Amino acid sequence: MLDTSPRDAAVDLARSLAGDDAFRAALADLIAFPTDASDPDAPLHAYLAHVAQGFAAMGFEMQGYTSDGHPFLLVSRVEDKSRPTILGYAHGDTVPGMAGRWANGRDPWALDVDDASGLWYGRGIADNKGQMLVNMTAMQAVIAARGSLGFNAHLLIEMGEEIGSPGLRKVCEKLKSRLKADLLIASDGPRIDAMTPTLFLGARGGASFRLTLRRRTGGRHSGNFGGALKNPALELAHALACITDAQGALQVKGWLPATIPDAARNALAGLTPAGGEVDADWGAKGLTPAERIHAWNSAEILAFSAGDIAHPVNAIPDMAEAVVQLRYVPGIADDDLEAALRAHLDAHGHGDVTIAELGPRFRASATPVDHASVGFAAASLARTHGAPPVVLPSLGGSLPNDIFTEVLGLPTIWVPHSYPGCAQHAPDEHLPAALFPQAAGLMAGLYWDLGTASKSALGLG
Repeated sequence: MLDTSPRDAAVDLARSLAGDDAFRAALADLIAFPTDASDPDAPLHAYLAHVAQGFAAMGFEMQGYTSDGHPFLLVSRVEDKSRPTILGYAHGDTVPGMAGRWANGRDPWALDVDDASGLWYGRGIADNKGQMLVNMTAMQAVIAARGSLGFNAHLLIEMGEEIGSPGLRKVCEKLKSRLKADLLIASDGPRIDAMTPTLFLGARGGASFRLTLRRRTGGRHSGNFGGALKNPALELAHALACITDAQGALQVKGWLPATIPDAARNALAGLTPAGGEVDADWGAKGLTPAERIHAWNSAEILAFSAGDIAHPVNAIPDMAEAVVQLRYVPGIADDDLEAALRAHLDAHGHGDVTIAELGPRFRASATPVDHASVGFAAASLARTHGAPPVVLPSLGGSLPNDIFTEVLGLPTIWVPHSYPGCAQHAPDEHLPAALFPQAAGLMAGLYWDLGTASKSALGLG
């Protein structure tokens, strides 16, 4: 029989733990807390108290905080101050449960195991309770196999990510010395597909704007006035159309990055994003779909309203409104986004359209693809998995990554344990049962390797 290395033993233990009944029960306990961030009566403090018990059993110290009225939990295990310190992040809040809309009468706040499909269902299983539990399980396995983590760990858990992370920036500013670390390694968002290990290094920014055009008070008869009276719906439609070209490529000067770095372009070569559900001929010309999502900017119309679509009447509407959202990568002047849109609309003859930014805004931020810590993490996952992971320069969506890069000054690496089809933010949120042992093994391998790494190997000086 071949000898098993201590690292292999930790990886195998993590896989075993994430596949046993105790893991399933722990996951069910987390999902059972209805932590809808938009519900003022949600048991957010109770959820954090429950999580704290699990970390206390692993030898972590903990402290609770409140910022902007929202609770936070910081758990820490400091073993040797000469060793690297890793900051983790998770959120225990969710979107609303959407009870009554789940298939087969599922309760969103109860873990539902479908053995026939191999899928496990429950609100928060993918975003973000299941992902946090995977990382807890991996740490548990490393501590059991080694007797220690081998590095210092902090984990900050918030309960308001789904409503824009209120208070997160303030709590990080307040605890900057307490959160002093060398690197952020966290898990949120989706992989490229269900079973392909993936790293992403930051997140596109997100900014939304309400465009409004009011011409009068009350509608006017479309027969008696049609053809001689300005129609704000038509006018706003033309204003919206000038934001992109007919193929969806951005046209607003100041909303476009200068270029895609070669390292990012190389990382995305040959990649099919979003589970393959893309229109290859849509968006910026000369770019692949992967480059458009993970390394470029895009604008989308999220809503457009004029009149009453359910009960249209023979009247020219008095006003029209739309919400436009920009997703953007680092490298543009994001303090000037509204001014850039104002100048663009004015130049196209739409000076009467008013613009109001809608909050909250996530700023774009990312660690360079060629940072040494990225190569270290990718090599670790490859060693465990037997093949290189996919490395994405940025998540297509948005996360509060900028707080960790700007306030705490950290390089950031995200190792997601979800996939694009998980139905997060929708009824029937789920993950494949097979993902949990695989992900726990990957993280155990990464945590083990961090426990033997020098700061210089991580590019941290």
